[in-house]
Amino acid sequence: MKIVDRGTVFRGQPGGERQSATFSGLAVLPTGRWLCAFRVAPIKGASGGSACVCWSDDEGKTWSQPTEPFESVTVDGAPGVFRGCQLTPLHGHNVLAVVSWVDQADPDLPLFNPKTEGILDMKIFLARSQNQGATWSKPTLVDTSPFNQPTPMTGPILKLANGELALQFELNKRFYETHTWRHSSVLMFSQDGGVTWPEHVVVTSDPQNRYFWWDQRPGVLPDGRVLDLFWTYDNKKAAYLNIHARESRDHGRTWSDLWDVGVQDQPAAPVALPDGRIVMVYVDRVGVPAVKLRTSSDGARTFAADTELVLYEAQTPSQTENKGAMQDAWAEMRKFSVGLPATVQTDNGDVVVVYYAGPKTDETSIEWVRITV
Repeated sequence: MKIVDRGTVFRGQPGGERQSATFSGLAVLPTGRWLCAFRVAPIKGASGGSACVCWSDDEGKTWSQPTEPFESVTVDGAPGVFRGCQLTPLHGHNVLAVVSWVDQADPDLPLFNPKTEGILDMKIFLARSQNQGATWSKPTLVDTSPFNQPTPMTGPILKLANGELALQFELNKRFYETHTWRHSSVLMFSQDGGVTWPEHVVVTSDPQNRYFWWDQRPGVLPDGRVLDLFWTYDNKKAAYLNIHARESRDHGRTWSDLWDVGVQDQPAAPVALPDGRIVMVYVDRVGVPAVKLRTSSDGARTFAADTELVLYEAQTPSQTENKGAMQDAWAEMRKFSVGLPATVQTDNGDVVVVYYAGPKTDETSIEWVRITV
């Protein structure tokens, strides 16, 4: 595979409210438009921020000015903001956005409480566009019962091979709660185009609470399988392990055993090439932060080192530190200036990757790179 093009979606604006640009996602619409969503904030560590959307009609060469289409709303008496969103193309000009809301009753509070390991309340909303992302409906709150707790989204709505939609998120606990945080990855399913979500499956959860399979990144493969990749954390050792994976052959209802793919750090959702190989893009944080790509010819069981392609390498030292507890892991995450790649495929099978990167933690832009076989 080789890089054939690259560019910038949005350049962070030093000293302003859009200095930090992070948490990007990309959708290629049936019309050919590239639609990108990302979060902007004055600093990365701010608990709030704003969800932005912009588009390109010339395959990334130029981009519209970003809009902030989702107005702040109050939930159960608490004011909050939409801090990010992810996009799913439907048919024609129609797009479905999953939007992340965060409680801002006290905007000076951090997202993560280091004393309790709780987070500010987070909820999931949906919005729709009928004109390729130019305008959006008012976001509507998703009922995530029985999970009545902070539910950070982990990626876009999935279009499953059986015609259903799947909503993805993970479970945290409330900011001041003192009980033990038990992390889980969850999918909820809709058979009516996202109007209702009556069914759910817990994809990962460790009864011993040792392993946290963070940031699930599921992808739907051409044969209908759902392959889910996880940024894996050992809560006992306070250390990251290799990326783990599991797959479902019945549209997310049941799952295989987890396996170690042999590569460390934080993955994007997998995509399948026309020849059957599976592409995994990930952030390598062992040394100098870098965004890399590897391919697998054995169903994502292994990703050989000789398939590696470096998509981006930072000009900064390693941002990984020795950790003694969960609080150190969250403090480390707040300092990252490279991360969270997202993958999408074009009609001809090329892979486009978006990610955030910049010279400093709070000065980052949204970049993209295109790779062909």
